[in-house]
Amino acid sequence: MEQEIKGNVCVFGASSANIDTRYLDDARELGQRLAHGGWRCINGGGAVGVMGAVTDGTLDAGGEVTGVIPKFMVDNGWCYDRLEDVIVTADMHQRKQMMSDMADAIIALPGGVGTLEELLETLTWRQLGLVQVPVIILNTLGYYDALLDMLRHSIDEGFMKPSHGQLWQVATTPAEAISLLENNSPVTFESKY
Repeated sequence: MEQEIKGNVCVFGASSANIDTRYLDDARELGQRLAHGGWRCINGGGAVGVMGAVTDGTLDAGGEVTGVIPKFMVDNGWCYDRLEDVIVTADMHQRKQMMSDMADAIIALPGGVGTLEELLETLTWRQLGLVQVPVIILNTLGYYDALLDMLRHSIDEGFMKPSHGQLWQVATTPAEAISLLENNSPVTFESKY
């Protein structure tokens, strides 16, 4: 009997191949834990790096993955051929909007400017009340320490309100990320305005 799907977790992460294997290991483990917990993984549909590893972990553990990928990436052969459920979008903007609309929660794994842009845009949308779902940052090997310091600095300097520190949660392991996901409780924060 197949496990009932609890909801969709959108996972942002690198499509870079030349990275420390511990990032890939955490991504694979996160995928396994999503599958075992009954969560469908929504990601960018790529085959390489953290994105490919989270897909592998999810699928290898019997879970479901939906890849959301722009047509130009499909045309360049960047879509992961293991994916049976693929949504092709017109462009990057539509991809991000669709992933956000589908998500019951968002987990950001380490990544480059694309991942940072997805994470920061999501936090902006959440701050403005456009996104209501929890955002969890998986801080493998302290990857996000500098960004988290910058966000705290932004609060300290008055560019964000103190309650905006609740826009995200931080996990250091895949197990902790799933625990935050499973035990999430609504938070309230002040309007930006």
